[in-house]
Amino acid sequence: MSRFKNIFLASILTRFPSIADIFARRVAPLSFDQTPWVTPSKPLSEMKLALVTTAGVHLKSDKPFDMSDSSGDPTFRVIPSDADVSDLAITHDYYDHTDADKDVNIVFPMERARELAAEGVIGALAARSYGFMGHIEEKHIDTLVNKEAPRALAMLKEDGADVALLTPG
Repeated sequence: MSRFKNIFLASILTRFPSIADIFARRVAPLSFDQTPWVTPSKPLSEMKLALVTTAGVHLKSDKPFDMSDSSGDPTFRVIPSDADVSDLAITHDYYDHTDADKDVNIVFPMERARELAAEGVIGALAARSYGFMGHIEEKHIDTLVNKEAPRALAMLKEDGADVALLTPG
């Protein structure tokens, strides 16, 4: 019943965004002591780009995100950057992804990034990209911030990614 409720609410909030605004005002934003913004050291045409999404995108062959936990699933899924988009799925009950199910590039622009690399707009696509589920509440924030995100960051560095494009769901 919980999943049905989540899907129903996502559908309603998509159709009536003013209701979503009311809910959003109740959520306190996360704050960070240090924001790691840096000035790019080279042009985008020389940078290696990784995609990171909070839209619940993962390989169909991967374990889906856990929708039975109402506080979300703080783990991530690795998506090889040469994966065929037809091999991707979305597991996320907290937004209406009907259109993204038809074209995953709406929330995870893998094919567009490949085109940008082919055109020389970006230097290259990193070997791996990452899918998270964006609905994470209190009991999982610590796991996300202190365990999963640092693991993903280490992998990004290992792949030599210069920049990450974060796409929400």
